[in-house]
Amino acid sequence: MNNALSQLKDIHLPPPVNWWPPAPGWWLLAVLVLAALLALAWFVRRRIKRVDLYQLSLQELADIRKHYAEEPDAQRLAAELSRLLRRVAITLWPEAEVASLTGKDWLAWLDARIDGNAFTEGAGRFLEEGAYRPGGDLQDAQALLSLVEGWLKKVTRETRHA
Repeated sequence: MNNALSQLKDIHLPPPVNWWPPAPGWWLLAVLVLAALLALAWFVRRRIKRVDLYQLSLQELADIRKHYAEEPDAQRLAAELSRLLRRVAITLWPEAEVASLTGKDWLAWLDARIDGNAFTEGAGRFLEEGAYRPGGDLQDAQALLSLVEGWLKKVTRETRHA
């Protein structure tokens, strides 16, 4: 019996598994982690940009309001408000959709974003020609400023949560 056991040979282990190249499952996991990190970075960047837009647009509106209180110039007020609205619109919507709009089309586009007609039929009408008419007759500057403020809050708040 001892003779039979002495003829047995030792177990040969296979060579150790190399760490490179990794198995297909590890490649898949790496791709998924990378995709998740890129999606997270995109989401955070988009969120920060929109929060900044909200705060910056309202700060700029406050500056415009302050300048108008110090030096009432309806023509300058209309130009500054139009410029602010246009910049915010181009930031939030495709430039091709917004940049070419002028006059009543521009005011109608602004109204469509807040589901109203305050730009085409209310205080916002002044923006159509007010910037080009020296000494323009602005009936109610506070109503116009409030309208622009409401528009900015609505569109930047909606897109912040989108």
